[in-house]
Amino acid sequence: MPKTDKKKDEKKQDEKPRETTVEFLASLAGVLVTGLFIITFIVQAFEIPSSSMENTLLIGDHVFVNREQFAPPTPWAKFVLPYRDVRRGDIVVFLSPAQPGLYVVKRVIGVPGDRIHLRDGVVYRNGQKMDEPYVIRSAGDSNPYRDNFPAVPPPSDFSNVNPAWQLTMPQHIQGEDLVVPENSYFGMGDNRDVSLDSRFWGFIPRENVIGRPMFIYWSFETPRDQYERTEASERLKFLAHVVLHFFDQTRWRRTLRFVN
Repeated sequence: MPKTDKKKDEKKQDEKPRETTVEFLASLAGVLVTGLFIITFIVQAFEIPSSSMENTLLIGDHVFVNREQFAPPTPWAKFVLPYRDVRRGDIVVFLSPAQPGLYVVKRVIGVPGDRIHLRDGVVYRNGQKMDEPYVIRSAGDSNPYRDNFPAVPPPSDFSNVNPAWQLTMPQHIQGEDLVVPENSYFGMGDNRDVSLDSRFWGFIPRENVIGRPMFIYWSFETPRDQYERTEASERLKFLAHVVLHFFDQTRWRRTLRFVN
């Protein structure tokens, strides 16, 4: 065989068949379906809208939430996914029991059976004073209901307390404690003076829990009242602001920070 023909045959063997358009689209569809499955069933993006969890989570922190960890175990996947019950100290994202459709993030202070009360702003669980290094106090004011819960009843002009909670709360009080019922949790924000939490709207139902924030994937300096600006013009204005100030107002030091 001539050398030129031999080189041509070797070149043909070395060449890899090109991917057709159909094969490319099929691969792209597979990636998109996999990504959609993960976003829908395993993780969910969530933005922190308020200051109730400062300084653990700041306004403008964007986190990925693990939707599967607290879900009811699936027999075929129980050896793959780390299912477990909600524990004391877990930070959870859940649907507000007071405002349907509103996502809220708080720290779990009490699980079923726990006895909770506050005295001068300090939390006592099952008779023991809690050590909470993550808590900050920012309001600097005196609020007997907030700081001595549930011993002090809410004042009649205190609109932050959910009316339904005012009616049902006495059913769960034993002595100076509020007792957490089955399939429920008592949650509070780390920024105790400004957090509207279980003291104001009641227990977190087990079925309302969405998941646990894993890590911050992006953090951007955001005005405190941005979540209240719901008009399309305001949203577009802030989107333009993000585009213009992406590099100088992104909190780069918080990127990929784990939430705990």
